[in-house]
Amino acid sequence: MFVYFDVQHIYYLPQYIPVIEKLSNRGHQCALVFYRSQEKQFIDICETFAVEHSIKAIWLEDKSNTLDFYQGVECDWVVFGNAFLDVDKLNNKSVLMQHGIGPKSCYYDVSNTTTTVRFVEGEHRLKRLKNLYPNGNFVDSGYAKLDPIINNSVEKVDLARLGLDKNKPTLLYAPTFYPSSIECMSDDFPECFPDYNIIIKPHFFSLSKPRYKKQKSKIMRWQKYNNVYLTNESEFNLTPFLAVADIMLSDASSAIFEFAALDKPVVWCDFYKLRWNYRGIFSYRFKARLDEDINYFHKICQRAEQFSDVVSAVQLCASESEEFRFNRKKIIEQLAGKIDGNCADRIVNYLESYE
Repeated sequence: MFVYFDVQHIYYLPQYIPVIEKLSNRGHQCALVFYRSQEKQFIDICETFAVEHSIKAIWLEDKSNTLDFYQGVECDWVVFGNAFLDVDKLNNKSVLMQHGIGPKSCYYDVSNTTTTVRFVEGEHRLKRLKNLYPNGNFVDSGYAKLDPIINNSVEKVDLARLGLDKNKPTLLYAPTFYPSSIECMSDDFPECFPDYNIIIKPHFFSLSKPRYKKQKSKIMRWQKYNNVYLTNESEFNLTPFLAVADIMLSDASSAIFEFAALDKPVVWCDFYKLRWNYRGIFSYRFKARLDEDINYFHKICQRAEQFSDVVSAVQLCASESEEFRFNRKKIIEQLAGKIDGNCADRIVNYLESYE
């Protein structure tokens, strides 16, 4: 079996990696399809990744070449991490394996285009997708990205090597790029947590795209503190940092569901720097960008409505009740599916057996 994995953005890779490893272990061939129209950092990092993991890499100039390329190759499956508008024109079987399980409405909207199969996470999402798209083929596999953590095969993070204190608890701040809490955080944010290590893991866009230069400027201020480690662009995989952190801070990000799925406490930074065309009379755009699933954040996180609430929210994380943890586990089962380390196996089993 030959499987192509389409990598429009580098942050698709953490979801693909466990599946690629399972396919390769079973003797199947895999290839990654990258795009040279991306930022130079993207190209360099992806070239290095492919070499280090001994995976065949194919480079297209831009997305306008995608359809012609896939129509011209022989393979068993093409895996996408987001919607591909021409998927119905492909000669190959296709997979949608959405790159995140966050609260943005695009999680559901991308199934407007019908792939041969879409792997989804949990009963709640499966039911909603079936109701929205009754002709779609949806399979609840769980979220493969978390498999390496559950199986204890994830890359180990050495806090001392990062310049942090292994005797301190670790906060992980993992915001998305939009809508983001970064610009609403204090310039001296690390001073508020002198007894913690702080790992800052921004979205790749916050570090690489010029339009988010204000986010990058603030992030670089925090890097100067002794208790802070700022990940770089090549550390695009969040999972090693999910594994080592004790408490996570995030905003409208898939990372919240991912960390909560590990039965760890989360602070939801429910404050955002919005563009002018998402505020006031245009606030409907902001509401449309987020799906109703964000309401589950209230039930699985400690909520901070502004930066001044963050310290007390972190303190509350240290004293979560058993009832809260039980409820969080039940909700996560609905939204992320089985957290058993076997999600990639279920995906590969389906691909192998499909007729």
